[in-house]
Amino acid sequence: MRRRGIERYHRILDATEDLLSDSGDEDISLAQIAEKAEISLASVYYFFPNRNSVYVALALRFNDEIYERSIRPLTDPEPQSWQELLERKHKAAAEFQNGRPAALRLFLGAGVSAAVRSADFIGNARLARSRARMFEAYFDVQNMPDLPHWLETSAAAMDGIWSLSFGYHGLITEEYRAEATACAVTYLRRYLPEYLPRIPVTQDALDRVRIELNEPGRTVQA
Repeated sequence: MRRRGIERYHRILDATEDLLSDSGDEDISLAQIAEKAEISLASVYYFFPNRNSVYVALALRFNDEIYERSIRPLTDPEPQSWQELLERKHKAAAEFQNGRPAALRLFLGAGVSAAVRSADFIGNARLARSRARMFEAYFDVQNMPDLPHWLETSAAAMDGIWSLSFGYHGLITEEYRAEATACAVTYLRRYLPEYLPRIPVTQDALDRVRIELNEPGRTVQA
């Protein structure tokens, strides 16, 4: 029964993703989701009291996928500068979202709800902490306890430019992606030296990149 429940739960999210990908806006109903998932409306209500709760669950699932991609080590070749690391990671993130129209609509659309935005913030904070550890795996980063906060702030600026691209073009164009990365790099140059020395990458350092959801983190006051 538990396995069947998990399968129905993910069928609901799959159906919602399909509907968001095909629809011109976020105005879809639970009845449409039930029909698309080929399950009863009562089954949808069992898991989700309203449409927004489905959107939040889907956003969290997207966050997990984005996170797993974001912590993949960079090899062949390894990045030689922190600017290159960001460039390659941003390109991969934009490629993922462009390939998943529902993710674009949920995270960058004009109708994003406060609950979905909150889920996005949680995902971004976790990603920033892991990105800081990735910096530490590849570069000699010393005495920078605020690095996760700086990375999270730079990512928020990048998301704003991505939202602009989505509003104009319905996707993250390469031109806007490059502008967003340049904005993030420019902001980080306030705190990071232009050159960080490379260090040998160890498996222990790469293993530290993953942040568990319940792992406590340092709160930085702006």
